[in-house]
Amino acid sequence: MNPVIRKLHEAQLRKDLPEFRAGDTVRVNVRLQEGEGEKVKERLQAFEGVVISKKGRASSATFTVRRVSFGVGIERIFPLHSPTISSIEVVGKGKVRRARLYYLRDLKGKAARIKRAGREEVAAVATAGTEAKA
Repeated sequence: MNPVIRKLHEAQLRKDLPEFRAGDTVRVNVRLQEGEGEKVKERLQAFEGVVISKKGRASSATFTVRRVSFGVGIERIFPLHSPTISSIEVVGKGKVRRARLYYLRDLKGKAARIKRAGREEVAAVATAGTEAKA
């Protein structure tokens, strides 16, 4: 890749994103603008669900979050490095064996649940993150 283009992509990347992968439950706080003209108000809206896929690299990376609301499955695709995303919080770690969890679309109720990662795995992830920063 051209060094100039690479530098532009790196300038657009966010540094404050947590580590998460498919199967994890995340809460994404999205900035929304309400109103028109001079009466534009900005507020945050949380979207909490299971990450079913991550795609792309660098500034064009996206992730898809799925949740069930009133019995209807809702999926939303978020650009990972978008300024409209205020924050991403990892609520829980899931134990899955796939990178894309599209099979959850066909499951209902208890069958659509994902096993939680064991306490040892969560602790290992937490200590690995602090060791990498040190």
